[in-house]
Amino acid sequence: MVVFLSLLLDLLAFTMILPLLPSLLDYYAQHDKGDGWYSMLQSGVNHFREFLGIPDTERYNSVLFGGIIGSLFSFLQFVASPVIGAASDVYGRRPLMMLTMVGITSSYVMWALSHNFQLFVLARIVGGISKGNVSLSTTIVTDVSTRKTRGKGMAMIGISFSLGFIVGPMIGALFARSAAAQGGAFYVQPALFALFLAAADVLFVYMYLDETLPEEKRAQSFGNSFKEAQNLINPVSLFCFSAVKKTTKKDMSMLRLLGFIYFLYLFIFSGLEFTLTFLVHKRFQYTSIQQGRMFVFMGLIMALVQGGFVRRIKPGKEKRMAVMGMVILMPSFLMIANATTTTLFYAGLALFAFASASVVPCMTTLVSVYGSADQKGTIMGIFRSLGALSRAFGPVVSSAVYWAYGASTCYIAGSILLVVPLLLFTMVKPQKMD
Repeated sequence: MVVFLSLLLDLLAFTMILPLLPSLLDYYAQHDKGDGWYSMLQSGVNHFREFLGIPDTERYNSVLFGGIIGSLFSFLQFVASPVIGAASDVYGRRPLMMLTMVGITSSYVMWALSHNFQLFVLARIVGGISKGNVSLSTTIVTDVSTRKTRGKGMAMIGISFSLGFIVGPMIGALFARSAAAQGGAFYVQPALFALFLAAADVLFVYMYLDETLPEEKRAQSFGNSFKEAQNLINPVSLFCFSAVKKTTKKDMSMLRLLGFIYFLYLFIFSGLEFTLTFLVHKRFQYTSIQQGRMFVFMGLIMALVQGGFVRRIKPGKEKRMAVMGMVILMPSFLMIANATTTTLFYAGLALFAFASASVVPCMTTLVSVYGSADQKGTIMGIFRSLGALSRAFGPVVSSAVYWAYGASTCYIAGSILLVVPLLLFTMVKPQKMD
């Protein structure tokens, strides 16, 4: 319950920015003139556009900008997550959790002060480096659960994500509208409230989170050689789970396969998920409030699926549920691609939310059964890092395709490409429960 409430506070703060991002980039486009970072990025985009021979479509520029910012945040998560996970195997979960939460709080201080694009980017950098708390939360659930109850624990983490998506974006949009009506910088109020939530989370974790990894079960060292340290940040080593020791050849083979599938799936999913706010901003002229309502709709479906369905899945049935989610996502992308009315768009969004609520929690449960107690943090950190790596490339690639060819082509391509991780999933043979 402590992990659930901590994640909920964190995700309420984290999701507040989602409906604001298109407007934030428009704001910096108007206010960050001259030699600022926004102008430098604009110059780079112009050179890239000219190199590819793409027409200058100003209304799509913010989509590409947003993809670059989103990818930067996730790339830093990719670097930090396995290191934080491995460190928690040595020093314990609680100190590392406190460290990441303090870093996240600092990022919201910088966001509240981001009167220019440079400060906003720096805030995202600090936030990305500090975002190892989610992988630590899954590790803590793994520590305190059995194989038969672990699926319910992962579903509770999923529910915290759903509730965060229900409330956080709407709070951010409401604060932004209030600030805009008062004539101030619209991002300051949501940033300050995110700071308040993050500070409350730090205090809550300090008071109530107990250590879940006893000293006698901890790893003896963080890494005695450059090669061991490299295993935690080298992409090839991460895909190979090279930092994981004391496991059978069969288990290692399954870990690598699951990690690769997870990367491919999230590469496609995260890219199209990221462009949703830009799609409705451009196609339907949604305001921040309307985008907030869109996230509420998605979050409600996710919460219902995870609370009423995913957490009740019997051990050993996670693969079937994950495959179902991927299959459902294909028509979802096609419906969103061709949606000219909000009715069709929301129908596609409902299927999208179902997949979002089912695939990742089930895959996390499948991975969490592997490894000994002193390797759980490393395994979950690597798994989370592969997801962050996919989110580092997914948004920028999807945004570039969206920018160059339009939303419909982008989402149709995503639907077709989902066949690849789906076929690979047929090769997965989950480890049997004890």
